[in-house]
Amino acid sequence: MITRRGFLQAAGASLAGLLAGCEMEGDTAVTNERVLIIGAGMAGLAAGQTLRQAGYAVTLLEARDRLGGRVWTDRAWPDVPLDMGASWIHGVDGNPITALAEQFGAATKRTDYDSVTVFDANGSRLSGRELAELDEYAEELYAVLAQAQAERDRDVSLQTVIDQAAAAEALSQEEMLRLNYVVNATIEQEYAADSAELSLFEFDQDEAFPGEDVLFPGGYDQIVNGLAQGLDARTLHVVEKVEYGDTAVNVQTNQGEFTAERAIVTVPLGVLQKRRIQFDPALPAQKTAAINSLGMGLLHKTYLRFPEPFWDKRKHFIERIPVKKGVWGEFLNMYRYIQEPVLVGFNAGSYGRYLETLGDEEIVAGAMAALRGMYGHDIPDPEAWRISRWGLDPYSYGSYSFMPVGVTGEAYDWLAEPVNGRLFFAGEATHRTYPATVHGAFLSGRRAARQIAALAD
Repeated sequence: MITRRGFLQAAGASLAGLLAGCEMEGDTAVTNERVLIIGAGMAGLAAGQTLRQAGYAVTLLEARDRLGGRVWTDRAWPDVPLDMGASWIHGVDGNPITALAEQFGAATKRTDYDSVTVFDANGSRLSGRELAELDEYAEELYAVLAQAQAERDRDVSLQTVIDQAAAAEALSQEEMLRLNYVVNATIEQEYAADSAELSLFEFDQDEAFPGEDVLFPGGYDQIVNGLAQGLDARTLHVVEKVEYGDTAVNVQTNQGEFTAERAIVTVPLGVLQKRRIQFDPALPAQKTAAINSLGMGLLHKTYLRFPEPFWDKRKHFIERIPVKKGVWGEFLNMYRYIQEPVLVGFNAGSYGRYLETLGDEEIVAGAMAALRGMYGHDIPDPEAWRISRWGLDPYSYGSYSFMPVGVTGEAYDWLAEPVNGRLFFAGEATHRTYPATVHGAFLSGRRAARQIAALAD
């Protein structure tokens, strides 16, 4: 099955001269300046290492009891690392996370998006010819969207364009089910949002690194742990208020106050949108408008561990064409990576948010209903499960950002703008070129660190 990632990989850009580590280019600086970093996710860790190696006194303030933010490897199952947030390096060629994986000795394995078993709504396995037809649907979908981007003078949702095209073609019910499957598999899962929310003009304004996608059989926290080495990172420090002036920044937390010459705010977009942190003085109107305008998406994960595999262990993905778009349409076969009978179900956007309102047993029952619709009623129940709830997490309120109707990529730029030479901003939602990615977060942290260092030149 062709994926949206496949379309982007051919157009990826490389970063000439990117160093494997986080050091500044040029000589290491010596400074007594203190910098506070709010949030110890990928952006915060990258900023912290870059500044630490340049001689700054850096303290990271992290609300959770762990580092990594939305890069979280749950180790509840000792023999199976569970990446509840980020899983992949998207495009390995020239990607800074690839360099970090090599630096920290973190093994990776390739994901093959063409290695997929797809079932129709009746539970019948699709033939090779039918899979090829789905690829044609995907190509036609992107051609329709590209034409609409070129011809329309007013932004609308992707769903508006899709509905109009489907009506013009007078698609049958079966054809609509397959089109909806393609929309969910190639767009909604990618952007963690419904096609009715996504901007026609801007949904794909991001770029991608070329090369394969890989994940970490041993867990993404290998990168977090490597980046955290040598940093003064304080967990369970919930930032409540940030006061900034002409000479200093004062940060109030649930465990006391911290003062420094400058601060970098790396908390997720959802936290800023919920006003979990008070800024004094208030953030500039343009930055506040950018915060409010961007979308915060959700990609829900359900890990299911079985006594033994009942599916084709060779395939990377098991997918189905549901009657209702986006309902348990995709499972990742972790046996391909860790040789354990584990599946991961993905649900994006509004359905993912709905699942978060349910109890674990209800969620698992829904997943099993989907799997039994494909493999029959005799398959075993799972022995254990782990379920993400990023939308309800008060330190994220979602998975990653997306572009809603009427918003342009300039919102990412405004969110990245420093304030008063004292407050700096990083995180995936501040990187216009690579939003919604771990590498975007990493690069944004380095950017913020360099902005601070440039003031000392």
